[in-house]
Amino acid sequence: MTTETIEAPVLSAREGAVLTLTLNRPGRLNALDWSLLDSLLGKLRAAARDRATRVVVITGAGRAFCAGGDLRAMVEASPSGAGTSVYDLASRFHLCVQEIRWMEKPVIAAVNGVAAGGGFSLALACDLRVMAASATLQQSYTTAGLVLDGGSSFMLPRLVGLARALELAMLDEPVSSEKAARLGLATTVVPDEQLAAAAAALASRVAGRAVGAMARVKRLLNEAFERGLDAQLEAERHAITAAADSAEGREGVNAFLEKREPRFPAL
Repeated sequence: MTTETIEAPVLSAREGAVLTLTLNRPGRLNALDWSLLDSLLGKLRAAARDRATRVVVITGAGRAFCAGGDLRAMVEASPSGAGTSVYDLASRFHLCVQEIRWMEKPVIAAVNGVAAGGGFSLALACDLRVMAASATLQQSYTTAGLVLDGGSSFMLPRLVGLARALELAMLDEPVSSEKAARLGLATTVVPDEQLAAAAAALASRVAGRAVGAMARVKRLLNEAFERGLDAQLEAERHAITAAADSAEGREGVNAFLEKREPRFPAL
């Protein structure tokens, strides 16, 4: 495993084909500021290009996953009105969200503590979410007189439905890990001390699968809400044809016919 200096705003560590990115402002509950977002975006883009990386895990240092945007830093940057700094920070944050959603690799959130505001949005942007039992999700925006960002207004109603999304955003009550699992916001919930191991096990399991096929599935599902049925069927037809012609597809089909476990090649 390789790691970076502890002072970096986002730490990266590799274990085989799994890259773990750790938000590293524990004294500020990993609140999002300019340096952290610039570092996260750079590492996400590098991971997207890196053929050795098959799965990305995002987690937080200390007792929080991410407390959202650093409001203090934004106000200090624009003392006469935070709008300018909010716009700039949101723009950088949204680039990170877009990179996660369109990256052709699975991204897993290991939610180790509170994920509030932009932290909630960041967790929602990931494909799978492993939550520690004591972790909580909370929108936090309306309580601060703000509105959803980081893709929450897009992802939340798609995951839980419009009525529940309105409830979560307007009432702004913490969502326990147990409730998150019931709502479909958590893939799995594990005891706090097992979070890192559980996230690593899930990432390793995913990394051993056909990541090229999963990339095509991720793209199809991301685009499904923007298409009609006929257009989606056409996209599926092209995607499954490309998958069948790939090395992964050939290996998967041969393994099925030969009644053995597939050995998917590196991309």
